[in-house]
Amino acid sequence: MTGIIIILLTGVFLPLFPMSMIFNAIVDNIKHPWLRVLLFAVWPLIGLLIVYNSKVVIPDWLMPMALTTSALYALRMLSLREVTQWSGFLATSLWSLLWLAVMHDTPVGLLYSYAISMSTPLVLLVLLSAGLEQRFGAAYTGLYGGLARTIPRFTGILVTVVVAAIATPLFPTFFIMLDMIVETISATPLAAMALLLIWLLWSWAGARLIQGLIVGRASNVKILDMEITTISLYALILLMLIIGGIYLSGVIL
Repeated sequence: MTGIIIILLTGVFLPLFPMSMIFNAIVDNIKHPWLRVLLFAVWPLIGLLIVYNSKVVIPDWLMPMALTTSALYALRMLSLREVTQWSGFLATSLWSLLWLAVMHDTPVGLLYSYAISMSTPLVLLVLLSAGLEQRFGAAYTGLYGGLARTIPRFTGILVTVVVAAIATPLFPTFFIMLDMIVETISATPLAAMALLLIWLLWSWAGARLIQGLIVGRASNVKILDMEITTISLYALILLMLIIGGIYLSGVIL
């Protein structure tokens, strides 16, 4: 009974449906961008801390439950219009897959690296969402179009961050997904197929988000674009992610 309670508690932080709804409810109710950043940065790390400190035995039924949770939120992302909410659902879909890495006996240090690598683009996306809210009053797809012409520097960073978040080469989550598929395919091919489907849904949802933000007629209103110093900071973090992804590929593949 104690093991089940620990798994349910951990399922709040390494999301398992329906406990996963807690995180997204908190995201919806936090308005301050830096509190959102903190939430996205530490949430999965708390889950991993609970798992390894409790030394709980992970039951086999957790794999299909984690995959179902991830697929459910990936599918739901296709219809979301608010950028922060979209980020929260992607976070839920990503972090639930950390259960698979735990079940594959991934070393603790590497597992924490997985969580940080998955969360970093989401943190950047939360900050960019706050930037859209400051400039336009809201961060909804379809509310305004033509961002590529209105604020091209901001748009370039936004597109790159979304690409990083949905596990595109050469970013770390790409290699993490490859590792999970390789570890899973021999024992449970159906689970590997589910991972590929989830990955496809992320890409589809990312394409829809980008299209909803940057395609369309540009506004005639003059909007302040991202400053060069801010661009440099984002670019540095993204470059570090790429370097981390290349390094991670040598460790796990």
